[in-house]
Amino acid sequence: MEHKGFTLWFTGLPSSGKSTLADDLAPKLRKMGLNVERLDGDVVRKTLTRDLGFSKEDRQKNLERVTFVAKMLSRNGVAVLAAFVSPYNDIRHWMRAEHETGNFILVYVKTPVEVCMERDPRGNYKKALAGKIKDFTGVDDPFEEPDDADIVVDTVANDVEECNRQIIRWLSEKGWL
Repeated sequence: MEHKGFTLWFTGLPSSGKSTLADDLAPKLRKMGLNVERLDGDVVRKTLTRDLGFSKEDRQKNLERVTFVAKMLSRNGVAVLAAFVSPYNDIRHWMRAEHETGNFILVYVKTPVEVCMERDPRGNYKKALAGKIKDFTGVDDPFEEPDDADIVVDTVANDVEECNRQIIRWLSEKGWL
């Protein structure tokens, strides 16, 4: 059976659990017979967008490039799992509009900033609070809660397995699986 491609875009604060969820979900979707590609902010920053910094303009260019790649893959039958902070509603609205086939699914990984600070494996929140990192989302640059999320998962109330069960259930109910 041939599956329709889609972009499952995970947004949330740094250290909210976006990559963890996407990494856990990818093999589950592959077992269901989907072609899956993972696009992760940290990996993309080392390759596709290594020429960009973290100003608002550069972050937007980063997301524009990734959106282009995700759109191309998804319209060719790939389930794209993209994990990016993508902090502003306007760019997320633009990303959705770019997926002209209606196959953009926004997953909001809802995690309080205090929890993200506790989880922070690289110490970026501490560096940002100390003034060593400027324009860090959640510290001195805002994260706008999505006003159009298709799926909201709470990583404090639910573990990775339950969050991904909720995502799979939604995908199945909407006919993507």
